[in-house]
Amino acid sequence: MPWFVAVALLVVPVIEIYVIIQVGQAIGGWPTVALLLVESALGAWLIKREGRRAWNALVDATQTARMPGKELADAALVLVGGTLLLAPGFITDIFGFFFVLPFTRPLARKVLAGFLNRRVAVQLGGNPMTGFMPGTFRPPTADDADRARRERAASDDVIQGEVIDPPDNRPAP
Repeated sequence: MPWFVAVALLVVPVIEIYVIIQVGQAIGGWPTVALLLVESALGAWLIKREGRRAWNALVDATQTARMPGKELADAALVLVGGTLLLAPGFITDIFGFFFVLPFTRPLARKVLAGFLNRRVAVQLGGNPMTGFMPGTFRPPTADDADRARRERAASDDVIQGEVIDPPDNRPAP
């Protein structure tokens, strides 16, 4: 993953400059600058609004004792999207709007969840003893508990024996 970040930090600015130059040649220099400023202003307003909504949803989830998984993912997407929107350029703005807009964020959340599930599965792998794979847990049923009890009862080895207390050979104080 560190190599991906390093390559992105080198490649994304070059692509952004190329796209800005191409847009500038198509519509002119001043309209390109104006378009970038309008995108930044719209992005800042949208970040403020969606950030507040994500924060309020997170607070509501914690106050009602619900697990705030969706709310945390939304807050993370708004944070990343806001960072991308504040960076100058058209490509980062496209991704920023994709992460921040309320009607595209559910799709971005699904993509993020799929990516994280794959990363966790690769990092943890499956447990060969239990067959557990991240994301496949299901609570045990009564049949599972009965089956486990019968298996334990069948495998218990009973060893007959007698407990003999050793004599007390300690010297008197």
